[in-house]
Amino acid sequence: MMGGVQPTSDLARYFDQWYADMEHSPVKDRIEQRHLRLPAHLLSTSLLGWDGIAEVTAELRLQDGELLLDAACGRGGYGLEVAQRTGARLVGIDLSAEAVRQAREQASRLGRLGEFLVGSLEASGLGARSVDAAMCIDAIQFAEPPADAYEELGRVVRPGGRVVLTCWEAEDRDDDRVPERLRRVDLAQGLTRAGFVDVEVREKPHWRTAELELWREAAALDPGEDPALQSFRDEGRRVLERPFGVRRVLAAATAA
Repeated sequence: MMGGVQPTSDLARYFDQWYADMEHSPVKDRIEQRHLRLPAHLLSTSLLGWDGIAEVTAELRLQDGELLLDAACGRGGYGLEVAQRTGARLVGIDLSAEAVRQAREQASRLGRLGEFLVGSLEASGLGARSVDAAMCIDAIQFAEPPADAYEELGRVVRPGGRVVLTCWEAEDRDDDRVPERLRRVDLAQGLTRAGFVDVEVREKPHWRTAELELWREAAALDPGEDPALQSFRDEGRRVLERPFGVRRVLAAATAA
């Protein structure tokens, strides 16, 4: 979900329905798992692939027993995977109560530990300097205003802790063919202004190539009466109307 879906005041309601629809649409999950090379147990709610998970995990530099925040965690798949790989403890925050419910159920099905809470990118509800690292996968664009999300990450991550974000950025922020939410994304500026140091943003064109292949299949779907597949097809068609103009990026930084 790249951006431009609903006004911010409607996001919780929108995503509650989006996640509820997705729960009964295994076809969508199988398509994403195939293109992103994800195992069947990992329920994606974004577009980070298997290789990307490895890069995010390495950049977080987590130690066994440290606490990881997965901000905008969705159904919990990415956070649960990173925690499993590193031995970290996990707390996931999402605006959608339905996403949080599904994340809790997924953790239980997998026999993995994780605490999942309703909270926003701008106000997680966590204590100051209470986590050792944080990640936000393909969701920072939904913060309103954007600066508040970066500041919240700066507030909750302990000094020396790592933050890793994945997202899309407009190649030209004046290009109105790019969704307005993505035109506002500037990971380097947001992290730097929030006080992070050692900020590095890297472009990931091969991630974007895999995404476009996924969207081509999605756009050609006959979704029938499945609302999740209908949404998936429609987003695929929107993306393919403007396949260029954005760059896929990973940002990593250290809390000062």
